[in-house]
Amino acid sequence: MGLKSSLHNLKEKYKGTKMAPAFNAIHTFLYLPNETTHNGTHIKAADDLKRTMNTVIMALVPCLIFGMFNAGYQHHLASGTIEAANGFFSSSFWTWDNLVIGLVKILPLVIVSYGVGLLIEFIFAVIKGHEVEEGYLVTGMLVPLIVPIDIPLWMLAVAVAFGVVIGKEVFGGTGMNILNPALTIRAFLFFAYPTWMSGDKVWVQGAVEAAGTPDAISGETILGTLAQNNEVTHSVADMFLGFIPGSVGETSTLLILLGALFLIFAKIGSWRIMLSSVAGALVMGLIFNGFVNADVIADSSKFYGLMSTPFWHHLLIGGFAFGTVFMATDPVTASQTNKGKWIYGFLIGFISILIRVFNPAYPEGVMLAILLMNVFAPTIDHYVVQGNVKRRMKRLKTKVA
Repeated sequence: MGLKSSLHNLKEKYKGTKMAPAFNAIHTFLYLPNETTHNGTHIKAADDLKRTMNTVIMALVPCLIFGMFNAGYQHHLASGTIEAANGFFSSSFWTWDNLVIGLVKILPLVIVSYGVGLLIEFIFAVIKGHEVEEGYLVTGMLVPLIVPIDIPLWMLAVAVAFGVVIGKEVFGGTGMNILNPALTIRAFLFFAYPTWMSGDKVWVQGAVEAAGTPDAISGETILGTLAQNNEVTHSVADMFLGFIPGSVGETSTLLILLGALFLIFAKIGSWRIMLSSVAGALVMGLIFNGFVNADVIADSSKFYGLMSTPFWHHLLIGGFAFGTVFMATDPVTASQTNKGKWIYGFLIGFISILIRVFNPAYPEGVMLAILLMNVFAPTIDHYVVQGNVKRRMKRLKTKVA
């Protein structure tokens, strides 16, 4: 009670000042806001935006921790100190050494992402005199999970600043942006620094030299291997569990699936968008498999590797599963109507695989597919609503007649 009483006194002290929004954000991080609605119709609920964002973060934490272990695991595979045969059930995967290697590389990304993003949010809140918006709590966690592990920190800081200012604040802040902020940051990196965001290579720490300095090598992702029409050595189990090179949070389909179930159970993530995205990806994958089986595409074609990949494998490789669960379902930038969600999600899955196959230079299409459908989401909802209006007007005219 002493701490809470002291914070309440400080809140009264800063009330009405320019620093009030910044202090209120800190005060309500652990304590519920004590403001209540007195007039008009309102909904009584135990949650608020900050608690909703924290729920999404809880679904992301297992992916983050696993990604740290996997970074160290890939290091030992690259250096030849362990064998890949035992995978998840190997005690060597869960050694603290693996965690430390991943922690050293990934924790700075998390710190920079949150530090730069929240600083900008606080500055805009103080300048505009409004409350600090909690939307960046999730974005700050998403960004380190979808960028290359070895991306320079200054480059990440520039991208985060661009994404928060241009991708969100210029539209009015949280709830007003038309593009997913995390994907806006990744898109900025993709177009500004394409050599770092190709999607076919990923950082893998190599063997330790005599001087004790780790040798950073470039490991090829499964998508990169398939894009070059080469054979993949990883098993389906490795792809599902996550023992493959890739961005931090995107490798383990199992943990992403568990996160999806958690978000659906918490009624935060839309199961309609997730399910329809999977359906869209499977349909596009089946179409490409059909072209290969009909010998329309020769095995010498540069598109053959990804076209001939079994259609359901597309769900396990790359960032498709992660993007579908944690970014396509963003309630601000996704479609709002139930029918619109089915259309929106299906097109994301369909276009993701289309881009993945036909653009071998960038064999990861989920980012561009989601951003494209973010732009079209309001249009989809408009026509869904107009269709409902027309049907109701038709029924009304029938009854009057």
